[in-house]
Amino acid sequence: MKIMLISGSHRHNSQSEKVARYVAQSLLDNGQATATEVFSLAGNPLPLWDEGIWNGDANWQALLNPLSEKLAASDGFVIVSPEWHGQVPAGLKNFFLLWGAGELAHKPALIVSVSSSDGGAYPVAELRMSSYKNNHICYIPEQLIVRNVESVLNDDESKNNPQADRYFRDRIVYAGGILSAYAAALRGVRDSGVTHTDVFRFGM
Repeated sequence: MKIMLISGSHRHNSQSEKVARYVAQSLLDNGQATATEVFSLAGNPLPLWDEGIWNGDANWQALLNPLSEKLAASDGFVIVSPEWHGQVPAGLKNFFLLWGAGELAHKPALIVSVSSSDGGAYPVAELRMSSYKNNHICYIPEQLIVRNVESVLNDDESKNNPQADRYFRDRIVYAGGILSAYAAALRGVRDSGVTHTDVFRFGM
């Protein structure tokens, strides 16, 4: 079972990528995935969507096809988003515009929101409300909000708040188990053939 993690921060060496890499390793260590991969949006590697994607533009195909293959081969996803001004970063919202050919469709995803303070709820609501419509990604009911992120999940234990760090590490294992179970279950839904239709390709 392969789980792909998307680190949604545009910043290099971000806390979101720190969390994504920790979750990726936790999934492996706890037998909740056999393979993981982190794709980071640091430095904005994906241009803003334009209609060239629909028209089969060669430049778009060359850029997206390798990543499309990795997404299509994944059984589930972890979407890690920082909270910037109470919002999901633009690059992460753009990411969801690019994948409409079934790469994410009917596969489970765990939302992980990251906050440097006590926030983090707004990205969860925004992703659940508007990021799934045409790509048909399936967010599971469980979610994580890693608050005061600078003080948890650090390799240097002296930088961690012991109580909060233990809580988040345990909660990540719990959420990973749920994601893994959904990934196994939704494979059967996709294999049933009921999701394979071009008649109703776009959500309402």
